[in-house]
Amino acid sequence: MANVEALINRLEKAEQSHLLRFYDELDDNQKQNLLSQLENLDIEEINKLFKNALSSLQETVKKLDDKMEPIPPSQFESRVNSSPEQLEKYRSIGLKEISEGRVCALLLGGGQGTRLGVSYPKIMYSVGLPSGKSLCQIQAERILKLQEMASSRYGKNCKIPWYIMTSGPSREATEKFLRDNKFFGLDEDDVVFFEQGVLPCFDMNGKILLETKSRISFAPDGNGGIYRALYQSGVLNDMGKRGIDYIHVYSVDNILVKVADPIFIGYCVSKNADCGAKTVSKQSPTEAVGVVCRVDGKFQVVEYSEITEKTASLRDDKENLIFKDGNICNHFFTVTFLRRIGEKHENNLKLHVAKKKIPYVNDQGETVKPNAPNGIKIEKFIFDVFEYSKFFVTWEVPRDSEFSALKNSDDIGKECPSTARQSLFNLHKKYIENAGGQVEGNVVEISPLLSYEGEDLESLVKGKKFKEPVLLQHPSEQHVKNGSINGC
Repeated sequence: MANVEALINRLEKAEQSHLLRFYDELDDNQKQNLLSQLENLDIEEINKLFKNALSSLQETVKKLDDKMEPIPPSQFESRVNSSPEQLEKYRSIGLKEISEGRVCALLLGGGQGTRLGVSYPKIMYSVGLPSGKSLCQIQAERILKLQEMASSRYGKNCKIPWYIMTSGPSREATEKFLRDNKFFGLDEDDVVFFEQGVLPCFDMNGKILLETKSRISFAPDGNGGIYRALYQSGVLNDMGKRGIDYIHVYSVDNILVKVADPIFIGYCVSKNADCGAKTVSKQSPTEAVGVVCRVDGKFQVVEYSEITEKTASLRDDKENLIFKDGNICNHFFTVTFLRRIGEKHENNLKLHVAKKKIPYVNDQGETVKPNAPNGIKIEKFIFDVFEYSKFFVTWEVPRDSEFSALKNSDDIGKECPSTARQSLFNLHKKYIENAGGQVEGNVVEISPLLSYEGEDLESLVKGKKFKEPVLLQHPSEQHVKNGSINGC
């Protein structure tokens, strides 16, 4: 049992003694639970964190127009503007690195499906494809296909380890989902779970909130929590033991994500980059998306609130937006770079603060669900390490083939299951047409086990006509009989 008296003294000095105000009402298990949480908190450091966060919250959003510069041409290339030969060069480099076991994928999978209207982790969500596959299964099968492609090209059996960063609320359900589904064909030893950190939630006066009489209110520390989690969990050491040099990090909610994209990997490796970002061209000057650019000579993401509409609307002599490179949370890192971040820079990352409606226990011990923001949550963002890169690059990709976010329920009408599903249908229809087939209708799905990004389809579709719903599957999939192609 913890030394309660010493803990009370610490809390009083930190002006957080209210956290024990229900202590005498708790049973033994609840007491132990609360004391354990408090002992694991560095109360003094948490108080400093709040003061820094409050300063950030009270700052007027500064416009950065005068300090902004577009990405220099030497550190920017575009898939659309690259020749087939250049793309094949990058693809070969990427597949070679994969075949040598030097590449892994890292999924930012801590998000719950709250905004989608479900009570389970977003990684488990299905947007309603003909196959019924979840986001998790789609991504796992893209890894399987890529392993097959690299092994076939270079004659080596290779693996792409899949690291999955969960949060406290999502970990148990995520692990069970993958285990119950036998990791969707991946080797269990090559799927590694780790957990991002959490930070206490505060009221507006810096008091840590209680969720219940015996439990502190915590929230995940944002996707920028990846750096501390990688370093402290031992995952970076695990990567080192496996011989991994390069990491593709991506967000769970992009249904079109090319997991461990060999072209992106090859581009970054060929440039000797230690950090890279995929971008999409902004659809309009006022699109609510962060812009990758340089500020005072350092790379960063400038939020749309930090730039005036006049600067956002600037165009070059070809009428392209000057600040057009939208951030999509899709990144390349070297293991060496991430180790340096963990050792030297993680504590200096910028704090991002949001006012939120946070349930809490009032002085009468009653749970209150506020109707207006009553507290703050503190996060770190993954892109705030760009400034520490020794050589940073960007790779622009077409939105219609690489980015369709899934954040909202269908009633919102954008970045929702319907739009994500249709984005995938449109892309897969294009794959068939590019391979010489024809499709009547717009419901088209191709299994990742059959094709990673439209390759190797000609023998199946050339000269053929398909009617929706079209579902092209690999013969190994259980519900396919004799390798048939549905919808033909």
